[in-house]
Amino acid sequence: MVSKKDKVVELENAVVRFAGDSGDGMQLTGSLFSDSTAFAGNDFATFPDYPAEIRAPQGTVAGVSGFQIHFGSSDIHTSGDLADVLVAMNPASLKANMKWITHNAIIIVDTDAFTEKNLIKAGYETNPLKDGTLSGHSVIEAPITTLTREAVKNLNIDNKSAQKSKNMFALGMVFYMFNRDYKKTFEFFEQKFKTNPIVIRANKQVLTAGYNYADTIEVFTRTYKIIPAPLTKGLYRNVTGNLATSWGLLAAAERSGRKLFLGSYPITPASEILQELSKHKQFNAIAFQAEDEIAGIVSSIGSSFAGAMAVTSTSGPGLSLKSEAIGLAVMTELPLVIVNVQRGGPSTGLPTKSEQSDLMQALYGRNGEAPVIVLAAQSSADCFYSAYEAAKLAMEHMTPVILLTDGSLANGSEVFKIPNVADLPPIKPPIVKANDPDYKPYKRDPEKLSRPWALPGTKGLRHRIGGLEKEDVTGNVSQDPLNHQRMSEIREEKVERVANFIPDLEVLGEQEGDVLVVGWGGTYGVMLTAIEEMRKEGQKISLAHFKHIKPLPKNTGEVLKRFKKILVCEINLGQFVNHLRMMFPGIVFDQYNKIQGLPFMVSELKEKFNEYLND
Repeated sequence: MVSKKDKVVELENAVVRFAGDSGDGMQLTGSLFSDSTAFAGNDFATFPDYPAEIRAPQGTVAGVSGFQIHFGSSDIHTSGDLADVLVAMNPASLKANMKWITHNAIIIVDTDAFTEKNLIKAGYETNPLKDGTLSGHSVIEAPITTLTREAVKNLNIDNKSAQKSKNMFALGMVFYMFNRDYKKTFEFFEQKFKTNPIVIRANKQVLTAGYNYADTIEVFTRTYKIIPAPLTKGLYRNVTGNLATSWGLLAAAERSGRKLFLGSYPITPASEILQELSKHKQFNAIAFQAEDEIAGIVSSIGSSFAGAMAVTSTSGPGLSLKSEAIGLAVMTELPLVIVNVQRGGPSTGLPTKSEQSDLMQALYGRNGEAPVIVLAAQSSADCFYSAYEAAKLAMEHMTPVILLTDGSLANGSEVFKIPNVADLPPIKPPIVKANDPDYKPYKRDPEKLSRPWALPGTKGLRHRIGGLEKEDVTGNVSQDPLNHQRMSEIREEKVERVANFIPDLEVLGEQEGDVLVVGWGGTYGVMLTAIEEMRKEGQKISLAHFKHIKPLPKNTGEVLKRFKKILVCEINLGQFVNHLRMMFPGIVFDQYNKIQGLPFMVSELKEKFNEYLND
């Protein structure tokens, strides 16, 4: 008899989606599977998707929480369009995800959850396991809840506590399906629940039971294997965008020789930056949880005045509250990094969903002429390098920098090669030495127009600070109208000169031609994948993706003029395309927009690009 383990199908990539009630632990399940994927050497990207309500009604579609991972043996840039495997812990999670799976997906369901009551809650009139709804799919029906209780009956724990581990039973089944070493996950249990040995034993036993169950049932006629991706030699780990942002800031503080100060207020989906930096006092990092958004940013401005590498983190609603204080940082010309993890709006909006709709606020959302540098991270791993660059530009050019990430990058994760901090670009803040005879508060660097950074208490460097307009060079308070115009123009020019210190815009594909697709920020991975696939199919289409928004790369106009048609794609109603229209009034831009709290899919981009090519 041939063992099922001998029937191993090798795949190039796969997409798995875990879904259940918001209390079923799907985010943890997905994270643990992501860790196993990292151990297996695959490249991957993830997309957590959970409800905005703290506790949506149990068993309803509104309360479904999901976690999707796309992994493979080559470079992975997106979390995948449709899932090849769906784990549905209840009827609601099945119903909510039917449109997000392939036509022949493998579906694992907990049959214990498909009760009449739960079917009604999910909006089913009949049982989808019996009425043909799942025709064409390979359905694996397992009494997961019952088997979970059976797996821990020797531990004498109550049914409610036992059922909390049922997500581990499902994870064990998926581990078996993809030939993963489930015992590596035991280390997580031992660390996470080290004060509760019973919980450790329960999770180990349930995970093992799920794996063994999959090994015994006849439904699994084959298993799957994805060979390791050809990653360059180095130390890798699984990082979320928020974690990578935090580490990038820590690296910048280390490289610049400045202490890191974060003044912040918790807000979804940026709170993890505050939480992560609070763990690193050993790196001279101070994380201050203020009573509100305004207190957070003004404490950071104060720390910048005192000589720290200052940061504040927030999301869209918090950025609006910080706007006046950002103007203060512009007026005082102090370095400050403002991390804005964009989410669906307006108002409270869709706090757990992702959008790119804070761009205009970042560019123009302040009173007066208050220019700041604006960057946009391109991927979860790129959040590290973008945060590092934001800190470098802020300190070396003595001006605030807004770093835009978004919810999908912040909560999503991917493989990250940990760099050597000593290999990162040097950061050289313009700090003035004591008793410098040439010191003037606004005597500027001739190349960057940055003013010197005079730390309080340093002998011979007394100067005024505050929100009133300052006199050029001397820094005295001035109401002179001509001086105000000059200082306003200098502050704008200082930001524009940053274009001399950032890379030129690169184009993937033909450097000139009929069609150029344009994107910015967190849409990079999906747009890159769509363009690469179309080019392999013989289509002549190029991609220009922007990380630097203000100032734009110096060659932007030159690049845009080389193409007959330009299509700008955004997760908003057209903010970047309108910015480009203002900057380049002689160029015609078309636009493609999605604003559903969801990222672009490769398939929908390719469909749109093909239509555009054929117009």
